[in-house]
Parts: sequence; C-alpha cells; structure tokens
Amino acid sequence: INMGVIKTKGLILSQYNLNDNDRMVTLLTPNLGKIGCAAIGSRKGKSPLMAGTQFLCFGDFMVYKGISSYRINSCEPIEIFYNIRLDIDKLNYAVRVTKIINDVTGENDNSYRVLQLALNTLYVIANVEIDLDFVMSIFKFRLLSIIGFKPDLKHVCSVCNKNISKCFSIMNDCLKCADCASFDKSAIQVTESTIKSLYYIINCDPKKLYSFKVSDESKAEINLISKLYFNRCMEKEYE
Repeated sequence: INMGVIKTKGLILSQYNLNDNDRMVTLLTPNLGKIGCAAIGSRKGKSPLMAGTQFLCFGDFMVYKGISSYRINSCEPIEIFYNIRLDIDKLNYAVRVTKIINDVTGENDNSYRVLQLALNTLYVIANVEIDLDFVMSIFKFRLLSIIGFKPDLKHVCSVCNKNISKCFSIMNDCLKCADCASFDKSAIQVTESTIKSLYYIINCDPKKLYSFKVSDESKAEINLISKLYFNRCMEKEYE
C-alpha cells in the first residue's frame, strides 16, 4: 500500500488518550487488517472526529498512511452500538469480543470475515434479548473456523471411520466414536443435537449465526467445548 489517503470501513477496537486533545485508536478494517491510527484533535469538544473515534464505533474512515503510521483525516459513523453503552453487562461482553479480535488480527491481514463476525456479534449483544454467555461461545467457535482452526465434524468417527461419532476431541479437532474416544482424555461426549449445532455454527450464513435454538443440555455442551477448544487453539486462558 502506497503512502497517501485511503478510504476504508472500520471498527474501533480500542482507544486511549494521547494528551489533552488527541487519541490513538486501534481500527479493524476489511483489507488493511488491524491498524493503529492517530486521531489528532479528536478530544476537542467540537472536533468532527470525536464521535467516530470512540470505542465500538463502526464507520467510514479516510486515513492517511505515512511512512510508519496512520492518521485519521475524517470519519463518518455508521453504527455506534448505542445500547451497549447503556448497559454495563453488555459492555463487558463487547470488551471481551474486541479483546479477542485484537489478539487474533494483525496489520495487512484480510480481515473481512473477522470484521463481519465482530459486527454481527456486537449487533446481537446490543439489540437481541439472548444468553450472552452462549453468544460468546458461538462467537469463539465461529472465529476459530475463520482463522484456521476448523474442526472435522463428519458423521462417522475420524479415527476408525466406522462407528457413529459421539464425542468431540479438544486435542484432535475432530469427532470420535465412544470406543476411540475412550483413549482420549480430552474427548467430551456430546448429543447429536450439539454436533448439528457445531456444524451449523461453522458453516451457516454469517447473518444467521445467532438465529438457531438449542436445548439447555446442548447449550451447556457447546459452552464447554467452545471454551476448552478456544483456549487450546489460542494457547491462552480466556474467561
């Protein structure tokens, strides 16, 4: 990418104040990946950059690429996720989403699908009456499949290729039958409904990701698998 002005959509993942007038923001864009940008003067009361450079703002940005840094020239907010700002519980979940996305993205990545997932997830947190722990589980499992950790969820056991799969192996990213799973300490027994739900989470239309229903039993299994599998793939403990 040459130096000069670039137009891009982006989501503010984080911000911190530089001094009395300026702030630095981390912007997730579809094509430039995650970039750090200076927003000069954005903390002044009448600054046209003030609204668009706040945490969670999604908008159209004009950024100037210098030799070693980016600067925001202008921004037009598209969505500010107002409801999240009014609810401390929702805000906590939104912070968890942005921290995870911050961890898995870098500059010059193609981040289109990650950005799309982030926006869909924040929209659901903001506007839908839903179990937010379950939203986090779905988000984590879908994110893993986007960034290269797509588990093998075929109907028959991934080891023997004979028996029907009934257990999810955290260590081997696949489904196993009860016999083969008996040798795997990381295998978790799951219902057929859970297997179908996991398959749906990694393959469905992005807009329909949060629109399926499951039993409480399946929800508990998905929550457990998502947490353990995510921590294993990321080699880090997330809440």
